[in-house]
Parts: sequence; C-alpha cells; structure tokens
Amino acid sequence: MSAYSDAVNDALERLDDLGYERNLGGGDLANHGPMAAEALAVLGHTAAIPDWVAVYRAAAPHHEPPVPSRRLGDEESDWRAALGDIGRAGDFEELFRRQMADEGWQEVLVRWWPRLLPGPMTGLTHGLIRTAHAVRGLSATDRPTPLQLGELSRALGYWAARFIDAPGPGRLTGKSGLPASIAAVPRLPEPDSPQQAMARLRTPRTMPGYDESLTALAPERADRLLSRMTAHFAGICGAHAVAQFPIPLIHGVTAPAAARLVLPCLPEALYEPTLAAVWQAQVTLLMAATTDRSGEAEAPVHAQETDTPPWDELIARAVDHGDEHVIKFTEACLRENALSPDPRYAWAVDRAQQLVERPEGPNGPAVAVRFGAPSQR
Repeated sequence: MSAYSDAVNDALERLDDLGYERNLGGGDLANHGPMAAEALAVLGHTAAIPDWVAVYRAAAPHHEPPVPSRRLGDEESDWRAALGDIGRAGDFEELFRRQMADEGWQEVLVRWWPRLLPGPMTGLTHGLIRTAHAVRGLSATDRPTPLQLGELSRALGYWAARFIDAPGPGRLTGKSGLPASIAAVPRLPEPDSPQQAMARLRTPRTMPGYDESLTALAPERADRLLSRMTAHFAGICGAHAVAQFPIPLIHGVTAPAAARLVLPCLPEALYEPTLAAVWQAQVTLLMAATTDRSGEAEAPVHAQETDTPPWDELIARAVDHGDEHVIKFTEACLRENALSPDPRYAWAVDRAQQLVERPEGPNGPAVAVRFGAPSQR
C-alpha cells in the first residue's frame, strides 16, 4: 500500500469514533477531520497527520457516531421517506455498507450520486465534498480497506441524512458564459443574524432572483467549465477577504474541485447534472454570503499584480496553519492550478492563510471568526 493510502487509513482509524457533526459556535457543523487529513496526505505531509488529528479532536466536541435504529430497504419508497432525517443517519450508513458489500463501492456511488445531487448544499456542500475525498482515497488502491469503505458509507450517509432538497433537477440551459452568469446573480442585503444567513442557505428559493440565476449558465465541456468555476470563485473569495476571510465562499471552489474527483467514476450522462448542481451551489453561496460585487471584476488583475508566495511555500504555510478549511482550500487550489494555471488560485490561498484564524480550543476566538455570519464586510 502506498504512503498516501497508509496515511489515509491511519487518519481514518484515529477519527473513527467521531460523529458526523461537531458543535462550534453553538451550531452543528460537519465533521471535517477525514477530509482535511486526506488533503494533507495528498499534499505530501503524511507525517503531520497524527499531530493535526490530535489538535482537530481537541478543538471542538463531536457528536457520537450514529447507530442504526431500523433497517432501510433498497426500495425507493423506503429510503426516500428518510432523506433529510438526521435521526436516520445510522440507518443510511448501514444501508450503504450493506450495498457496497454486495455490489462494490463503484456501483453504489453511481446509483446514489444522481439521487443526492439535487441537494448540493447539504452540510454547506460537505455531503458532496466528503464523498469526493472518500472516492479519491478508494480510487488510489485496488484493495480498499474496511475503513475506506466505511468512510464512503459515512460520507453518503451524511449527505442523505442532512439532505437539503433543491428546487428541482438542475440543468445548464442558459446562454451566458460563467463570468456573465455570476455577474448577473443578485446580491442581497447583509442578513440580520446568523440564523437568517443559515435560513438563506437552507431555503434558497426565498431569495429573489434565485430561480432565474439557476437557468442562466450555458453548457460547456465538463473539464473546461469546472476550471472556469474554480478560478472565478477563487477570485471572488479573494475579493471578499477584507476584515476576515469569508469561509462559506471557500466552498464555491472546493465543491467543484471535489466534483472533478468523482467524474472519472461516473458515466458521462451524469457530468452535466453534476455541473448543474455545482452551479446551483455557487449561486446559493453568492446570494447567501455576499452583499455586493465589490472587487470581483478586478480580481484577475489584482491576482496578476500581487506578489504571492510560490506554491511550495503556500503548502508549507497551510500545514503549519492547521485550519481544516485552509488545508482543503490550499489543496484544491493547487490541484486546479496544475490543471489550468491562473494567478487567482495562489492569490486567494495567500489571503486565506493570512486572514483565517489558526485553530484554538472550543471557546477560542477562532470559532467566532471561522463560523460567524458570512461575509462581514
């Protein structure tokens, strides 16, 4: 087994007793441990993972892992009624473990990916992202371990149990390219409270202009459109990093970058629905986490003119920084830049590393900064 796979399995064993969510800032937020540890392994810093896991575990209390309560059948009428019910998380996890044992993880992924795509904002996109990190680990070996198979079961289980339904099946049916489509997305006044901000994420159809934005984007070849999505949103992240880095917007980069990891395991018929779901997530994040377009149009020029550190330094800084979002964001931007170089990636990573607070204890100031109201401008 490779050093990467060894490190991933060691991390999964160290994190195995943590539930799907943790309590930070008074809210239940996704368990980032397996995702960030896997990203550290990809960055080549496997030796840093044990210490990072120890710091992560100490930073906030996690809920207990879910346990099955009653069996979920394979019939659609059975599992569909349980979607979005976090109380059935253990039942979903058990269902996926059972199906993978019978058919293999690839078959289960292909079946369930389109079923869960209509909820791309589940867990602030972490249902999709955690699934993708698990898939990358499984794709790297011919002999997946029970820990790796269990991680995919948990990722899909979290996506299903926290499922946030979309307005309808996404489709790229518009005539505008990505920059024009993003520029046309309406921006709303700053939310009155974190609760209102979260309500926008959970019920996006209440935001004026949301439905129209979903149908604005024109279809394009999958690899090219994903690169445009991640580069443009990296610029948006950098543009809105003023007093603090807007953590919610990071997912406008990490979600499409994660979707790219899964595409090789999917039939081509699922490429376009995947891109449409990612676009929906980006629209939702723009409308819920930004109040204006300040700096977005100028981001490519600012990124080009800024003297950002080389990638080797950015990687080392991410590992030293230790925040799970900084680690995942750095890895995703590094990977996307390698496919289609763009200065906005390094510029956004540099700003994130400077502005995101380093991990602290459960009552430290990092909690308020990292998970406060989105985009405090």
